[in-house]
Amino acid sequence: MARDDGRFANSPLKPWFDSLKSGKGPCCSDADGVTVSDPDWDSKNGHYRVRLDGEWIDVPDDAVITQPNRFGRTVVWPIESPVGKTIRCFMPGSMS
Repeated sequence: MARDDGRFANSPLKPWFDSLKSGKGPCCSDADGVTVSDPDWDSKNGHYRVRLDGEWIDVPDDAVITQPNRFGRTVVWPIESPVGKTIRCFMPGSMS
């Protein structure tokens, strides 16, 4: 279950994060975002994948956020379900 514990209430980026959505719907209101380090995501042939808990997961094309990344780092919003982990939203960062 997603939660807002208030840690980022005063962040200047909070309204921007709250407004993010992918083709699957709103990001922050439905799942907690997780920052992903460069070795844990990649792009091949125009498609992304991320490594979460040691498992590579393909990012659905409609989960990719296409607006500019004001945060800078890669963020993924995974959702756990009885059938496994899916990706609600994915915002690529700049690989360094």
